[in-house]
Amino acid sequence: MAVEGTVGTGGEPESSDSMRAFGAVVQALREHGGLTREELAERIGYSKHMVASVELGRRMPDTPFVDGTEEATGNTGAVRAAAAHLARQPGLAAWFRQWARMEREAIALYTYECRLVPGLLQTEAYARAVSLSVPPIPDEDDLNQRVAARLARQELMSTRRKPPSEFSFIIEQAVLERHTGGEDVTREQLDHLLRVIDRYGNVQLQIMPLRQPDHPGLDGPLQLPESPENRWFGYSEGQENGRLISAPKELSILQQRYGKLRTQALTPQDSRSLLERMRGAL
Repeated sequence: MAVEGTVGTGGEPESSDSMRAFGAVVQALREHGGLTREELAERIGYSKHMVASVELGRRMPDTPFVDGTEEATGNTGAVRAAAAHLARQPGLAAWFRQWARMEREAIALYTYECRLVPGLLQTEAYARAVSLSVPPIPDEDDLNQRVAARLARQELMSTRRKPPSEFSFIIEQAVLERHTGGEDVTREQLDHLLRVIDRYGNVQLQIMPLRQPDHPGLDGPLQLPESPENRWFGYSEGQENGRLISAPKELSILQQRYGKLRTQALTPQDSRSLLERMRGAL
């Protein structure tokens, strides 16, 4: 995957080939029909900015957009045919899709989290609690799609993959002390983390203790995937956006930070002992 600099700023994903191709079809049909973007937008009930974003391959069109554009451009069938080839993963935010593709291909993945249990380690109950905690609250169908997509990603840790990928997780103790979803959800989540440690030899889990005066992770969560071509990338996530990093200087900084995080977190053995104590206290 060719990536330069950063991607996903402003909440938009980098264009996929299918999105760009669909946008080109819309633009060609619109221009063939003598319509401006403003005129097409007015006919289908969307803003001209939405039309522009779709034509440039930056936005995933919804069904009403596809149907409206099909009708506005003469009902040739070309718009619906192009829409059938759009690459989309239900349950994943638009800006997250490119990262999800890279995550699937990674031969190694390092993750530091200070907000919540990483998605690859969440139980279904915890995933639901997280989704229901942050406004706007999803409807039931949307919630089910999100949770299903998150749980499906966990197959990436399977040692049946050839070769298995290597995973390193560093989680702040405060994340687990928060008791997201309540004590029952937390109890199940702690049991799950212990099972992951025992089951997957390719997964290393470390807990960052509550007290750490000299902390290299104060800029927030980060992830470092290694591609099959042995190229490293960085990924950081915030409010409604994600940022993919490939610039060597920035990657060097992130690698240094993660290296320091690993030395300051509890060892895997001590982390397991802490999880057992936390589980016993519930």
